[in-house]
Amino acid sequence: MHNFASILDYHLAQRPDAVAVTQDDRRLTVRELHDRVDRLAAGLADLGVGRGDVVALLLHNRPEFLELLYATSRIGAVFLPLNYRLSEEEWAYILGDAEARVLVTEPEFTAPGGRLAGRTPSLESLVLVDGGPRAGWTGYEDLLEGHSGAGTPAVDAAADDLQRLMYTSGTTSRPKGVRITHGNVQAKNLAHIVHFGLTAADTTLVCGPLYHVGGLDMPALATLYAGGGVVLQRRFDAAGALRAIEDHRVTNVWLAPAMVNAVLEVPDRASYDTSSVRFVLGGGEKTPEPVLRRIMTAFPNAWFADAYGLTETVSGDTFLDREHALSKLGSVGRPVPHTRVRIVDDTGREAAPGELGEITLRGPKVFGGYWRDEKATAAALRGGWFHTGDIGHVDKDGFLYVDDRKKDMIVSGGENIATPEVERVLYEHPAVLEAAVVGLAHPRWGEVPRAFVVLRPGTSVDADALRGFCRERLAGFKVPARFDFVDELPRTPSGKVLKRTLRDRPAEG
Repeated sequence: MHNFASILDYHLAQRPDAVAVTQDDRRLTVRELHDRVDRLAAGLADLGVGRGDVVALLLHNRPEFLELLYATSRIGAVFLPLNYRLSEEEWAYILGDAEARVLVTEPEFTAPGGRLAGRTPSLESLVLVDGGPRAGWTGYEDLLEGHSGAGTPAVDAAADDLQRLMYTSGTTSRPKGVRITHGNVQAKNLAHIVHFGLTAADTTLVCGPLYHVGGLDMPALATLYAGGGVVLQRRFDAAGALRAIEDHRVTNVWLAPAMVNAVLEVPDRASYDTSSVRFVLGGGEKTPEPVLRRIMTAFPNAWFADAYGLTETVSGDTFLDREHALSKLGSVGRPVPHTRVRIVDDTGREAAPGELGEITLRGPKVFGGYWRDEKATAAALRGGWFHTGDIGHVDKDGFLYVDDRKKDMIVSGGENIATPEVERVLYEHPAVLEAAVVGLAHPRWGEVPRAFVVLRPGTSVDADALRGFCRERLAGFKVPARFDFVDELPRTPSGKVLKRTLRDRPAEG
């Protein structure tokens, strides 16, 4: 029995009155969470949702997000979280590609939700969390109230049965659906429980978005799996995060680089009691020693576990341990249990310690492929290893160092941006002949997109107009912060754009 949601049955028997989920003044005990999940699962089944059907949700962090995660798993359906920062066009593509049958959202998104239903033939039901009755929508609480006392046993699930789909920005012009199985989630939870010694005494603060593996899996679901609790912040607020840590005696938290910076800049940071925190999870970019030392001051009893992981591995493949936080500065640590890391050269030969090569991964956390994309799956999963596209090396002690990110990838405030996705939109503008997008260093977000544009002869357009054009078609964080108009793009003899050359160009002004 690999059904991820069956863990609720165990904890119901062991600790029914323990608080599992907290947000502001809302608290759900294990008993209450189990009851709501059972009723929700029955309600979804009445909407026609069954094994393999995709349930999408467009929500900020809130208890209903986790209820839906467990409820879909209990009936064998597939959970699809949508990034609320995307544009309507991007949501439409993902819903259509996944053939979602149900969309669950909140009042903020009802207008686009209604339009999306008209554009997605597979979408049969719209469910609204909060808000009054609306034509064409089923109320979330109505769905639960209509199934009071319902007991919905977790269906049998094999390790390779699909638990969720998470769409990630890759190196192509469209996001790819990552197929995460019940076995993947179970292996990830157990690996993180062992590595961090998670128990029922732990409390995770979730201040990153739950639609992202960082917010959901680093290590929130593992904490719940171990019998601990989670505290949800609707959207990240640095001072609010410190306040939640103090009020709820939080023991661990995941912070993207931009979030780390924001927490460290809270003016009265020292006035908050953060002594309960025993580890802080990071990742996304190298942490400079001065920043690391500030983190250690801000969280005096914690160590900062720099990490490496991907959506395709349900996150958290390697972590830097407390003992080596300074002696192995710049490393993302060693693998968690049952995960192997190997560095290979272009021929597939394993690289020697210190030698650069592609980072490949193997183990039960690794996904089984991309949703309905055999070509991308075959390219990523070769010879029993997941080829990440990231460049790194391993030292003589087995510590991994990431030397370069995925080709053409920008990491902005913890969000991945595939540059071909932005370029595709720029090419849709009638005045644009050629475009290339690279990352530009930014003091707050780490990086932001920078576009180099060649205009068609006889046309003209300025940066503001292009920015507005992009904003209508892309999430705000994907819109280039800077436009450079050039006569031509630097290319290799074979015609490939030299993006490294573009990244090295100074950005004045």
